[in-house]
Amino acid sequence: MKAYWKYLIIGVAVVVSAWLLARAYTYKYHAQETIVVTGLGETEFMSDLIVWNGFITAEARNVEAGYAQIESSKKKVYDYLLSKGIAAEAVVFQFVPVYSANGSWAGQRFTGYRLSQGFTVESKSVDAVENVSREISSLIAQGVSIEAMQPDYYYTKLDDVKLSLIEKASADARVRAEKIAVNAGAKLGGVASARMGVFQITGA
Repeated sequence: MKAYWKYLIIGVAVVVSAWLLARAYTYKYHAQETIVVTGLGETEFMSDLIVWNGFITAEARNVEAGYAQIESSKKKVYDYLLSKGIAAEAVVFQFVPVYSANGSWAGQRFTGYRLSQGFTVESKSVDAVENVSREISSLIAQGVSIEAMQPDYYYTKLDDVKLSLIEKASADARVRAEKIAVNAGAKLGGVASARMGVFQITGA
């Protein structure tokens, strides 16, 4: 009787060992059955902040006269911007530097000083500032010497856009993986790992 139980215990042990080995092999084989897919997420959004830079200049025989010209031009620019719907707090004028402080010379003849004052318009009224940047040259007819740069466009809610794109890209990757699994006659399991790729902003 003791011998019978002895063989029975050995038999159970062998079966359990075989089941554990089989399970370990299956798990190892399953872990190698992975596919790598890349998901794509796209969205369109409009800039909600615009920054526009320019500067006004003046040339005169003396610094005082040049500064008076700058002040006159500054007022015309400021009034023009406000008349176009730009908020006063959106307009900032910088310090007025004097170029060639010792005067500029043509041969041995003194020709005067050149002054310049930069200004920046930063606003969420994107369309209004964009229109002004295209029409500002009309001030030249009023005697204003002005030069302006192309506006820079920004978006202040990029974090929200990123989260939305991650969701779209993840869903797109899942669809691609499911199609591959179906064509291979397999079933799709859980996500093994994921990482965010390149995030790009391009003009329309």
